[in-house]
Amino acid sequence: MLKPDSPRNSIYWSALLIILTLYIGACSNSKVNKIERGAGYKYIPGFPEIRMVPTGFIDEDENTKLNLAAEIVYGSLIYKRSETENVFQSNAMMDIQIINLDNPRRIQDSYQYPVIIKDRDPGISLSEDTYLFEEEIDLEPGNYKVNVVLTDLNSNKETSRTDEFYIPDPTGRISNITNIKILSKNPEQIGEFNPVTTYDIRDNADSIKFVFQVTNNNPDKPITLDTRLLKFRSDTTPARPMTFNDYSQSSLPYKGVDYDFPEVVSSVRRILTQPGSVLIELGFPGLARGNYRLEVSSNVKNSGGKELFRARDFSVKSENYPSLKTPREFAAPLVYLMDNDEYQSMMSLDDEDEIKEAVDRFWLNNVKNAILARQVIELYYERVEQANKQFSNFKEGWKTDMGMIYILFGDPFFEDKRLRFTHWSYSYDQSDPEFNYYFVRSKVNSKYYPFDNMILDRDNSYFNIEYRQKEYWRTGTILRVNL
Repeated sequence: MLKPDSPRNSIYWSALLIILTLYIGACSNSKVNKIERGAGYKYIPGFPEIRMVPTGFIDEDENTKLNLAAEIVYGSLIYKRSETENVFQSNAMMDIQIINLDNPRRIQDSYQYPVIIKDRDPGISLSEDTYLFEEEIDLEPGNYKVNVVLTDLNSNKETSRTDEFYIPDPTGRISNITNIKILSKNPEQIGEFNPVTTYDIRDNADSIKFVFQVTNNNPDKPITLDTRLLKFRSDTTPARPMTFNDYSQSSLPYKGVDYDFPEVVSSVRRILTQPGSVLIELGFPGLARGNYRLEVSSNVKNSGGKELFRARDFSVKSENYPSLKTPREFAAPLVYLMDNDEYQSMMSLDDEDEIKEAVDRFWLNNVKNAILARQVIELYYERVEQANKQFSNFKEGWKTDMGMIYILFGDPFFEDKRLRFTHWSYSYDQSDPEFNYYFVRSKVNSKYYPFDNMILDRDNSYFNIEYRQKEYWRTGTILRVNL
């Protein structure tokens, strides 16, 4: 098997990277810098988990502001029981630092907000649901960076997030488009939209709304505004077995996302004659799973003399992503443990109760001990959810090659990250072919292709170890076996 660090393969990949770098440089397009994608999950076990998105906007009185929306995962915080109130309470502090990118040496403003969460249910310490923090801050027009640090005061551990945003000048003569904000509403929410803080949107959202503003202070020059919702062809399949052939470089699983020929889901043109700041809202009912982009462009030019343009990429994923709650969500990752016929039969069921019965039957028939099965189930789906957070890209993290290996084998003993490949070792002998796995980048991560699509270097020599590991899971032996 040709490994990524072999001399012949090194020459190949070095040449390929040079070609890709030249190609990317030749294809430089200022529009790419205006495409926003939201944040990732930045999951580190034991640390507070926060997701955030900043948006610049202009209010009805023409005041310029920052809207900062952040989600804090309940279960990522440490809770202490308050005997006086008979509740479980977490105490955290959010530090916000705003830097003016037009004068980056100067910190614009700093803020502190206490975050106190109380609940009578001790299960809150395991919940993957989120606490929504939203704050509006007065700021002058300009380009900014915001740094947010969330500190769990009960553990003294902290997590930081950084993002950039823009606030246009409502009195300026140059027309502008603000950042595009995404909001979603679930069926149980009555008229309530919540901000989307990540690239991912759950497909239980029965409505998605995009909000942005356009400024135009030239009454003699109306703005023609074109909005398009694009859907990109992308891979949604679970990782194939370790022993299968490698993906063809022309295949969709290898490419990940094909940005070249998108499907136009919706296209709207409107003419804005109203001077000043105009609020635009676009709503779309339940979009199918996939990777999308909302593009907003205009016939007028910005201060650099280029076409006015903004875009927001996003992905619609499973119903409770990155968590698992429905029978179908629990069933899908069993593709790595079931034989194909059994799996296809289960996934073809329409009734959720029947799917649940099939999942329960699989675990109990194999593990044969209800208490042991419960422990194995908890471990398996804990790894699935963690894979969703660690390896999420254009598809659910558990479907990626890294997600599959992580679910089956857990954290590697050793990890070596390079520009073109990542090496995971599950043995102290890093030359042992059975317990060392290589993942190769299908494309260089860049603003043109913002994903880490790491492809496992497959080989049929993995047959025994893959079969043995699946048996450990199916029999419950996984709880006492170390590689």
